[in-house]
Amino acid sequence: MTDLYDRLQTAAKAIAEATGHARHDVVVVLGSASGDFPEHLQESTAIPYPQIPGFPVPAVKGHAGTLYSTTFGDNRVLLLSGRVHAYEGYNPDVLTFAVKACLAAGCHTLVVTNAAGGCGDGMTAGSIVLIADHINLAGINPLVGPNDDRLGTRFPDMSDTYTPGLRRLALEVAAEQDIALSEGVYAWFLGPTFETPAEVEMARRLGADLVGMSTVPEVICARHMGRNIIGLSVVTNLAAGIATHRLTHEDVTATANLVKEDFRRLLSGLLPRI
Repeated sequence: MTDLYDRLQTAAKAIAEATGHARHDVVVVLGSASGDFPEHLQESTAIPYPQIPGFPVPAVKGHAGTLYSTTFGDNRVLLLSGRVHAYEGYNPDVLTFAVKACLAAGCHTLVVTNAAGGCGDGMTAGSIVLIADHINLAGINPLVGPNDDRLGTRFPDMSDTYTPGLRRLALEVAAEQDIALSEGVYAWFLGPTFETPAEVEMARRLGADLVGMSTVPEVICARHMGRNIIGLSVVTNLAAGIATHRLTHEDVTATANLVKEDFRRLLSGLLPRI
């Protein structure tokens, strides 16, 4: 098989040819909480994932599997509408390939979004939370294996992974638009089962405010490649042991729909200023 670097360059070239733009500036991963964001774009180019070499196709409801190229202010932006998850059985290279390909296409900043369970003090369903840091509880790191120095260093530093300046900007944009935005720590669990009450309690004691099944592998790869990163979670449910009812994916989707307008305004206000 062709090495990862060459496969990323092939995918980046395909993105440039399909969009008519040699480079892009920002890539956004649209998770379960933001799947309808592309519907509000005034102008965009849509590319189904199967048309881009190496892109895996999501199978989870709410993850469309389409790449959009659009403009926010002076920024050329790629929107990954849908992601694949480790619990679907993908190896780490496949799991993170789409994000890495977009970074190889020139993007200097990664914006990750997700639906998460709230477990920290003050976390309520329907709130938007800025990710300040993460805890990897999945037992998977996408950098395990031979390192390619063309992508990044063997031992990336993870201090200030979520770029402080971008976090300040997000808080500023939220305040300007009168959108409540707090900060929190995101804990990544493998899934596909929702977390047990004991696991949620463990995460709380470790300092987590949010629990979920995505985001962290993409962030690790972006950090490895030296990019800026900002993360936004929509709290779609209270985590097990805190919630008073059984958790379902349908509940996640329903709550995300309630907050989608605020989320759209926040993201639309942020992207031109990154």
